[in-house]
Amino acid sequence: MRPSGRLTLACMNVLHLTTPADLAAARAAGEYRLSSRGLTLEDVGFIHLCTPAQLPGVVSRFYADVEDLLALVVDLDACEAAGSPVRWEPAPDAAHELFPHVYGPLP
Repeated sequence: MRPSGRLTLACMNVLHLTTPADLAAARAAGEYRLSSRGLTLEDVGFIHLCTPAQLPGVVSRFYADVEDLLALVVDLDACEAAGSPVRWEPAPDAAHELFPHVYGPLP
């Protein structure tokens, strides 16, 4: 039997790290446009995400000094449906590993 429909991207959880203050500001603005710590979607061109397996490395490299950190679970299908394409791309310092990037605001 052949599968029908489109490929489901959200076969695993992907995460985006943020702070409660940044999340509250995004909710007040009506959309989430933060790429990574201190950088916006406009600064970088995409929003950084990671898989649960990648989370410990991301936290230790970029957020080790942040005490109040949230991991948002991101629905990749919802991103695509909202017009924010998802691409899996290598990081400059980890070319052997692909990270999910969303090219638009999170819905």
